[in-house]
Amino acid sequence: MRIVVAVKYVPDINADRRFVDCRVDRDPGVGTLNELDENALEAALRILDALPEDERAASEVVALTVAPADGDVALRKSFQMGVDRAVRVTDDALAGSDYFGTAAALAAGVRRLEADGAPVDLVITGMAALDGLGSVVPALVAAELGRPAITLAKKVDVADGTLTVGRETDEASETLTAPLPAVLSVADTANTPRMPNFKLIMAARTKQIEEWSAADLGLDPAAVGAAGARTEAVSATPRPARPEVELVVDKGEGGTALAEYLIRNELV
Repeated sequence: MRIVVAVKYVPDINADRRFVDCRVDRDPGVGTLNELDENALEAALRILDALPEDERAASEVVALTVAPADGDVALRKSFQMGVDRAVRVTDDALAGSDYFGTAAALAAGVRRLEADGAPVDLVITGMAALDGLGSVVPALVAAELGRPAITLAKKVDVADGTLTVGRETDEASETLTAPLPAVLSVADTANTPRMPNFKLIMAARTKQIEEWSAADLGLDPAAVGAAGARTEAVSATPRPARPEVELVVDKGEGGTALAEYLIRNELV
């Protein structure tokens, strides 16, 4: 079995984030692997862990990202969790890609992997990227590849060429199936990502990360990046500074002060 996990290098959600020329400033000093992609990596590794030893030896999990060289941070973390191979798609032509351009590049990466080796049985992603929260890339990748997609899985099982997924909605619990090959996104409640062990952490430092360009994948530069984007950010304004905290010592008039504050700020 061969599984590709699409991972993303995102700004640390605990760091100050900003826009430069209407694009997210991806400072290499504060970037990290998208936290929700750890659930996707864990789901892939568990599928392979459940295989018989001989089948596991012939299987692999490939971490695939579309990012500049800084994106190696996300791929190194993927190696630490236990993936077998990592590929970074990097090209100036991809700068400014929207969801559609990113999905096209990821799908092209999957096709390139298949052209170079065995078929890809499953593409897995996290439920969203924390820098955009669009949650549409899994479906777009599936459309590009012409494969079925199941999203927001909480339970995942693969057997006899069939993907079986348990999913929770506000109204019901669902069980969905799809034939392989397929595309899957997993919810953040699907599993608890494993902690890397020391051996994998050390090995991840020196493992090879393959780098492919848009030309390597046969991508038309006019169809990806800012040139092919279907959306455009035309302005970006920094978040206003938080106002100073107003402390009111209640000496019997606290209720009045609270009511005046709510009225003054149009909160009632």
